[in-house]
Amino acid sequence: MTAWINLSVNGQPTEVEVDPMRRLADVLRDDLGLTGTKIGCNAGDCGACTVRIDGRQACACLVPIAQAAGTDVRTVEGLAPVAEPAGFADLASLQRAFLEAGAAQCGICTPGMLMAADDLLERLPSPTEAEIHDGLGGVLCRCTGYRKIVEAVQAAAAGPLSAAGPLSAVVAGPGPLPKPGEGSVHAVGTRLPKVDGLELVTGTAAFGADPRPDGMLVVRAVRSPHARARFTIGDLGPLREKHPGLVLVLTAADIPGQNRYGIYATGKDQPALADGEVRHRGEAILGLVGEEAAIEAITDDELPITWEPLPPHLRIDEALAVDAHQLHGHAPANVLISGRVARGDVDAVRADGGLITAEVDVETTFVEHAYIEPEAGHARRVGDRIELFVSTQTPYMDRDETALILGLRPDQVRIIPSAVGGGFGGKLDLSVHPLIATAAWLTGRPVRAVWTRPESMAASPKRHPARIHASASATPDGALVSFRFHGDFDTGAYASWGPTVANRVPVHATGPYEVLNVLATTRAIHTNNPPAGAFRGFGVPQAAIAHEALMDDLAARLGIDSLEFRHRNAIHAGSRTATSQLIRASAGLRGCLEALRPQWAGLRRDALDFNAVAAMQRRPLRRGVGIGAMWYGIGNTSMTNPSTIELGLDREAVLTLYSGAVDIGQGASTVMVQIAADALGVPPAAMRLVSGDTDRTADAGKSSASRQTFVSGNAARLAGEDLRRQLLRLAEVEDAAADLATLEFAAGRAIVTESGRPSVAIDLAELPAVRATDPGATPVLLGHGTYDPKTTPLDSDGQGDPYETYAFGAQLALVEVDTELGTVKVLRIVAAHDVGRAINPTQVEGQIHGGIAQGLGLALMEAYVPGRTENLHDYLIPTVGDIPEIECLLIEDAEPSGPYGAKGVGEPALVPTAPAILGGIHDATGARITTLPATPDRVLAAIHALAPALP
Repeated sequence: MTAWINLSVNGQPTEVEVDPMRRLADVLRDDLGLTGTKIGCNAGDCGACTVRIDGRQACACLVPIAQAAGTDVRTVEGLAPVAEPAGFADLASLQRAFLEAGAAQCGICTPGMLMAADDLLERLPSPTEAEIHDGLGGVLCRCTGYRKIVEAVQAAAAGPLSAAGPLSAVVAGPGPLPKPGEGSVHAVGTRLPKVDGLELVTGTAAFGADPRPDGMLVVRAVRSPHARARFTIGDLGPLREKHPGLVLVLTAADIPGQNRYGIYATGKDQPALADGEVRHRGEAILGLVGEEAAIEAITDDELPITWEPLPPHLRIDEALAVDAHQLHGHAPANVLISGRVARGDVDAVRADGGLITAEVDVETTFVEHAYIEPEAGHARRVGDRIELFVSTQTPYMDRDETALILGLRPDQVRIIPSAVGGGFGGKLDLSVHPLIATAAWLTGRPVRAVWTRPESMAASPKRHPARIHASASATPDGALVSFRFHGDFDTGAYASWGPTVANRVPVHATGPYEVLNVLATTRAIHTNNPPAGAFRGFGVPQAAIAHEALMDDLAARLGIDSLEFRHRNAIHAGSRTATSQLIRASAGLRGCLEALRPQWAGLRRDALDFNAVAAMQRRPLRRGVGIGAMWYGIGNTSMTNPSTIELGLDREAVLTLYSGAVDIGQGASTVMVQIAADALGVPPAAMRLVSGDTDRTADAGKSSASRQTFVSGNAARLAGEDLRRQLLRLAEVEDAAADLATLEFAAGRAIVTESGRPSVAIDLAELPAVRATDPGATPVLLGHGTYDPKTTPLDSDGQGDPYETYAFGAQLALVEVDTELGTVKVLRIVAAHDVGRAINPTQVEGQIHGGIAQGLGLALMEAYVPGRTENLHDYLIPTVGDIPEIECLLIEDAEPSGPYGAKGVGEPALVPTAPAILGGIHDATGARITTLPATPDRVLAAIHALAPALP
């Protein structure tokens, strides 16, 4: 039943004929095409769909359209004073503030945040920070750590921003070229707003769920309610008769090619559709393909599926038991892979005696990525090729895996990355790809899929649960001499990125410290849990909890200050790591610790004063300060890791950067533009950008392992330098004068100016076209850059050079513990990170803030339980009110092999946060929490165990 509903939308009278109970969010998006209103949960938990109804913010997913009748609805599309903003000057002051502050990273929450902030500032033109927290508290962000958002709201409240802000020097997409010489040629190191920022703050960026192709079908996966079971599928004829809009039911038998995919050649063990047996709850067994209304009408009890539940292995011990069932033939005893790093002789050193030894046991659980954008996309068949528009971190890997599933050549598959609403590693694995591609290939019609929030949380990979035992020994004067580590990691039902975790963790197990005698081992173990894959750190955050607890314990036993103990043993230039790699340059941990010294002393002094007063007043609050340090190898572990980027110049003097480095919110696109612009010697505004499309760009590798700035940044630098050399050669500029020559582009000419000589104008129309990766491009000059980090394979003892460079960092956490309730409040974080060179300081700070927020969640609140925490009200992630004041100290210990000295910070930002918070709890109470998260019940139990010693 439908009805005509009248309302005002962004000031325009609007009439729609719809079901009165349809969600306002769906009507705005699907009927009115206002896709700036995003959907992250459809339950009012995430706030991505926030709009203003008669001036007040509301979650559009919770409002029936009938309830909006007669109201004035304002969406992000109505925020700017002009209908189609083309630049900085066309934006509302709040949108400008978000761009200048770096408050939009992936951008999926940005429209909701903007509308909530717009409501707040209209009600409270000069809000306090606490009022900002209250005003934005209904909108979740997983990327920014909220601090830049708060800064943006404060800036907007302070007064109008200049229309001549820095974004005026940035061109993204097909806009007009700047005038010659416009903008800065020295882009590296500047706070350039994101090149895709305009689309993010106006809601026009196209995420996976936004397009609705004409004539499309939808596919819905039917998933297992059991962790382990056999199943049979009965007669599907009655289902088709009852639902004529059901076009196709996909089963394992319908997969055209290989019904197995995975990251590694030996671990392609995950089926697109399970064939007779499921290995984890949420595994897909059927794909229902048809008209949207028909697919939505099909209920689970109509499906002819017979289940035979089997006993699952849900814990590591069960999977390792002698009588355990084996999940995969390639994983004997359910051990997918083992990792090992051995150097020196730990046992012999400890047998000599005279050492101080500490040991610790750590246990962590599944952690959900909780990106605000659920998995989504669509596919269409184009002749003998298939095109997928999907949310992804790794388009080329997606292309190759989709080709295997369809039985096609890789060049028959095109991946067009959508805007990515958060990834953090979770969008490195295939998600909607197999079913939309198969359905579109078989039906010849466009096919779309959007996972629900519970579906996303049931079916997507998680952070590996870990069970770790570690010990470390030091001499009485404080020199680390031995370290032993073993970690078992629950990799779930399928391999995913389990081999990466098992191999990366032993390299990093000691932490960023020089230790001569090391034995570090790991195992990735199959269970009947959801697959555990990549999540911001590949197991290193779990290992850091262990090694930093040991550093605190050893320092206390030796009577040495915790920061000074770390400083004494810190890896530095000239050190050898546990893999015997010589660190030749850029090891800035000591610089980070030195930068933290004043804050360390001050915060500890303040905490002691607070505790003394609280004890006298018999208040239950105690404050403590913890410290955590880290290191992180940039890029793949001992594997080839190349990236290729091209920079083209066409006859119209248009420069286009072809970058396959997918921007998932971390700012890869902006960084590539900044680096390439400086390498060529032009303002970044002169660059067009083509990003990610596998038909138009070369392979720049995956957006993970903190590799894009270092690896693809080097490729972008080489591409810019190559094009510059070609232009200077045409202008006959001598090598000795090359560095001082300037370039300008206008009216089909490249103008080269060399000091003391007349300018040379190169008529680009006279040059022949050259071949580029993009078949639609016709450049006359093409700069090419390929970079592959210098690594070596590791031997059986894990000896070799697994990474070309490492990031280092350290963080302090001031925490307050209620000793009666067990609650923990983080009051302040001070983060010092060696980033080599901050290509864009605003984005570096944003990555640090976001990493800290996820580290806080890991430490205090996040625990994914299959079947129980599959939504964003039962699974808790930090809100704006949970994030403390954060101070960032950027330590630029330049990496000679990096682009202009840069390394990476995306994953390093998260690694030391949980150890620092846990150290703060220990400092405040004496209780060492080693089973995460440190929930109030665990903290209280640990305090009670020490009650006689607690003042």
